[in-house]
Amino acid sequence: MEQWPFHDGNVHNLLDNRRIDFGHDVGHSLQMHSSLIRRLSMEQELEGHQGCVNAVAWNSNGSLLISGSDDALINIWSYSGRKLLHSIETGHSANIFCTKFIPESSDELVASGAGDAEVRLFNLSRLNGRGFNDGAITPSALYQCHTRRVKKLAFEVGNPNMVWSASEDGTLRQHDFREGTSCPPAGSSHQECRNVLLDLRYGAKRSLADPPRLTLALKSCDISSTRPHLLLVGGNDAFARLYDRRMLPPLTSCRKRMLPPTCVNYFCPMHLSDRGRSSLHLTHVTFSPNGEEVLLSYSGEHVYLMDVNHASGSSMQYTSGDASKLMTFTPVLNKLEHRPPLSGVFQNGLRSRGKTAAGIEKCRMLVEIAKRSLDNGTNIFHAIEACNEVLDGHGIDIGPTLRLECFCTRAALWLKRKWKNDAHMAIRDCHNARRIDSSSFRAHYCMAEALEQLGKHKEALDFAVAAQYLSPYDTMASEKVENIKKHLAAAEAEKSNKASDGSHKGEPRTGRVLSLSDILYRSEANSDALQDGPRSEREDSDFDEELELDFETLISGDEGRDVESNIFHGSLNLRIHRRGDSTRETGACGSPSSSSQNGVAYQPEAVIDMKRRYAGHCNVGTDIKQASFLGQRGEFVASGSDDGRWFIWEKQTGKLIKMLLGDGVVVNCVQSHPFDCFVATSGIDNTIKLWTPSAAVPSMAAGGSAGPEAANVLEAMESNQQKLCCNREAFLPFELLERFRMHDFSEGSLQPFECAQT
Repeated sequence: MEQWPFHDGNVHNLLDNRRIDFGHDVGHSLQMHSSLIRRLSMEQELEGHQGCVNAVAWNSNGSLLISGSDDALINIWSYSGRKLLHSIETGHSANIFCTKFIPESSDELVASGAGDAEVRLFNLSRLNGRGFNDGAITPSALYQCHTRRVKKLAFEVGNPNMVWSASEDGTLRQHDFREGTSCPPAGSSHQECRNVLLDLRYGAKRSLADPPRLTLALKSCDISSTRPHLLLVGGNDAFARLYDRRMLPPLTSCRKRMLPPTCVNYFCPMHLSDRGRSSLHLTHVTFSPNGEEVLLSYSGEHVYLMDVNHASGSSMQYTSGDASKLMTFTPVLNKLEHRPPLSGVFQNGLRSRGKTAAGIEKCRMLVEIAKRSLDNGTNIFHAIEACNEVLDGHGIDIGPTLRLECFCTRAALWLKRKWKNDAHMAIRDCHNARRIDSSSFRAHYCMAEALEQLGKHKEALDFAVAAQYLSPYDTMASEKVENIKKHLAAAEAEKSNKASDGSHKGEPRTGRVLSLSDILYRSEANSDALQDGPRSEREDSDFDEELELDFETLISGDEGRDVESNIFHGSLNLRIHRRGDSTRETGACGSPSSSSQNGVAYQPEAVIDMKRRYAGHCNVGTDIKQASFLGQRGEFVASGSDDGRWFIWEKQTGKLIKMLLGDGVVVNCVQSHPFDCFVATSGIDNTIKLWTPSAAVPSMAAGGSAGPEAANVLEAMESNQQKLCCNREAFLPFELLERFRMHDFSEGSLQPFECAQT
């Protein structure tokens, strides 16, 4: 497994270079060094909550840790003493989802947001030296203007007077402590609160080509620490949005719904932009420490890295229709891509500056390792990481010939591994390979296979025929063409049979009862066609009117759970409506037309594409799962997972560095210390885990020695990918359980029912 080093260098060399490179802060480099991360192990569990711990955050100097839980308590912990200092009864009537220290307040002010739609501010100086069981204290400020759960709070570095709250009601509100300590004011309703900074109640998009017309239930938000005017939000669609607060309109009330304001950038991986999945949504968005990158974590998907800054028209930016163009065969005029010369680059593709022939030889060796794994069908995961190392770690150091070979090899490896969206990754690699050499047989053949896995047989046939033309004596290409033709003929026959038997479509549909899982997952099971099946079922659906379902759950604290039988008792409130129904949540104010304004047709926005993907974990069961940067330089990426583990990857290459068991069920929160190599995690358990580099030997899994734990790591990741790729009906009991746990308070519920955890 240890075939190549990580990109943060050798610790000895870093220390030795202090005498040469005075401008380089060695402390930042060593805080989260790979050699320390591979020694991470659990040092201690902090006990003090009686429910799931949904939020953890450090103060600015790292001396205190704050946590919020389902028990509606805020706990303050000492970093140096590893002990509970204060436990505050907040008065929230539902789960706390976010809590943080207010900056520049001497750590005396803390804020919380919860499932009761409230934001509360507390002054710790009012505790008057009471013990760790401080009991209830009166909030310094109480904001009750949201109508749905508050999922995330954001602060501006250096600003002790404001807090921003993101809610599932589709609004992001700005609360200024100097203007008032309550909202709405006495005698008024929340409709009159003029604190709405972003009104996204008509902001959600089904796909890039569709105009925004549904409520964007906000799940996460963040403010850049280096450019605090930049605000990042994510919600229940595939697109993260970047706003410049200086360009936003003045604060408004929510009495009238407004068209969503213009944002600076949209962020979304290209292959997710046109899927139209109602269930695809973001669970966490965050800026990198330097503010130049953003990290997006998707439910039912992976973690993606994107650049904030981009040149207009760059390869990292795309528009509606570009995803389909990527899959359409068009002859490329140039046979070999002529890249602009790079200063200090040899003809063999190796940089002269500080590089030797050993670098190019290392890349060739890694490509050969990957090709052998592909031929043998073994160690596919590590072979992909070897290609990542070449392309992402040394991409500008190698020549076009080796890059072409590596792109084609990695594409074939994606197709053999078949994790979720691996086929889309293969399409990207094949496209890049064709840009280098338009006559590459392997690029065309792998593109045909990738499209075939996605059920796009017509497009696959074009590339297969091109591959056959490029290598007429290759039997693989001939067989591929024949197989695709058979699939096309079978699909046409099936379509004809449905057409001949389709007379029942004109008749009233009677006698058919849709189950809850049918309504919940029918559309995404068809639209999110798995990589091994066609999408004709969706196209030929005999449902003339698509249905959607909203549901809320109601339980009352811990008494809703029978601990012995592991049963939750509660109520379910269902609202079924037609897709695109303009009356949904319009209230009395009506809906502004977002599809056209003044007769001008809607023009889809340009979107910034992914730079890197981090895979191996599973994010399905909860919608508060975080992905975060580790350390002051943000050179590593971490995420919780539904299997009770949390994962750490090298940011530059996506290479998995560490996998640790952090919870009995699910890890949701991962927060690194501001200055030390120290991480706090939390999840469904009622404890907080503390992690330090205290293991005796470095390893990929906690407690193991280098090497033997590899099988366990791969087995865990394979299991997670199967959960992501299989029919989501398998997750129905657990998801309903989670929605019970993170409940909305609603009236008019249906009959109570029980949901057993599985």
